[in-house]
Amino acid sequence: MSLIQVKDLTFGYDGSYDNIFEDVSFAIDTDWRLGFTGRNGRGKTTFLRLLMGGLEYSGKIASAVDFAYFPYAVDDKTKPTIEILNGIAPQAEDWEIIREADLLDLDADVLYRPFDTLSGGEQTKAFLSALFLGENRFLLIDEPTNHLDIDARASVGRYLQRKKSFLLVSHDRGLLDLCTDHTLAINKTGIEVIAGNFSQWWEQKQRRDAFEGAQNERLAQKVSAMRDAAARTARWSDKTESGKLGERGVDRGYIGHKAAKMMKRSKSAQQRMERAADEKSQLLKNVESTHPLNIHPLKYHADVLASARDLRLFYGDTQICRPISMQVRRGDRIAVCGKNGSGKSTLLKLLAGTDIKYTGDLSVPARLGISYVPQDTSQLCGGLKEYAGSYDVDESLFKAILQKLDFSSLQFGKPMESYSAGQKKKVLIARSLCEQAHLYIWDEPLNFIDVFSRMQIEELLAGSSATMLFVEHDAAFCEKIATGSITCG
Repeated sequence: MSLIQVKDLTFGYDGSYDNIFEDVSFAIDTDWRLGFTGRNGRGKTTFLRLLMGGLEYSGKIASAVDFAYFPYAVDDKTKPTIEILNGIAPQAEDWEIIREADLLDLDADVLYRPFDTLSGGEQTKAFLSALFLGENRFLLIDEPTNHLDIDARASVGRYLQRKKSFLLVSHDRGLLDLCTDHTLAINKTGIEVIAGNFSQWWEQKQRRDAFEGAQNERLAQKVSAMRDAAARTARWSDKTESGKLGERGVDRGYIGHKAAKMMKRSKSAQQRMERAADEKSQLLKNVESTHPLNIHPLKYHADVLASARDLRLFYGDTQICRPISMQVRRGDRIAVCGKNGSGKSTLLKLLAGTDIKYTGDLSVPARLGISYVPQDTSQLCGGLKEYAGSYDVDESLFKAILQKLDFSSLQFGKPMESYSAGQKKKVLIARSLCEQAHLYIWDEPLNFIDVFSRMQIEELLAGSSATMLFVEHDAAFCEKIATGSITCG
């Protein structure tokens, strides 16, 4: 056991108006299974880079362990996977790597294939099987389950549950609850560390926010009452003081004394009011305000919006899934399920209008308005104004939705290629919410998106009449949103 000590850490990117971290200090134990959470753009990946020594900063980061980062950078992906893994954990024997791979439900045969032939899920499992075999390491695991199907996420979660000495960046609430025992959270004013998994941290945060909200309301009422009392006292003092000058036969000394005493009481009340206002200003600094989102679907004239019967999808001449039969009716929110590589994204692309080879019957009316959110964000570049214009969506509405999703006005002037992965995904979702459509097709919309925004989107869709077909591996989201499901495979 040893400690990673962070003291007076301050960091900001060149050209930025604000520091990402300002005089941050805390300590973490290298034996912990540490979950790392926070809103998009707050600096989670930046903090991992600081630990890895990839950025210059002021302050001090002290540790007796080495840091290893996931995802691991591979120079030559044509090499056999086992050869790459031997480079990650040079002291480990092949049988040890195979043992770890088995714990991750990864077939040993996969390890002897070229790395670039592995699926994203297989690559993730292969990396983890070697990274945990390193000596004197604290593992920095950055979003390992994005694009993984539900079964693969469960395998990774069970594997991490058996391990220790890692920091896990994830927005998957189920995963964090399963395999972490401490939580590192980036708040508006800094970083906090608590004992407990995500749900325990979330419960603490809600209690703290509720307490501060009640305290804030009490102090607001107190300040208001003291302000009214001070004003009444000041008016009486002024009136009494002026009255002693205009009347005969009064004890002016006595009245002056009373007026001075009341003025003193007024000043004392003013000081108490200022102290209460100062106390009030210390509250609610870390409350994450979220605002309701809106969606405005078009109503289709028929009950069935799209249908398929005995639909087979192909890559070239290779069939990639079993025959699919389905109907999408008005108001449905259908989750498309299946393992990685089973054709889920291909099905969504086909329904959205991409030219994909298939056999069987598919009915998607030509006049059906479709809003499509792709899985990939790599096409995003340039400014938000130009992007909104290219999709003919209202720029003001588009930016208003992004603000509700925790974009600051400073982000609006930056090119989209500089955004974090979660911020890019929010751009796609905001654009879709601006579009009036009969059918919304979203492919893994929550990848990289923070928990607060996930809850906003859940609340929106759960109360909406929008018809939707989506792929998403966040089990909590699917359980709350889906009205039905179809399986590819």
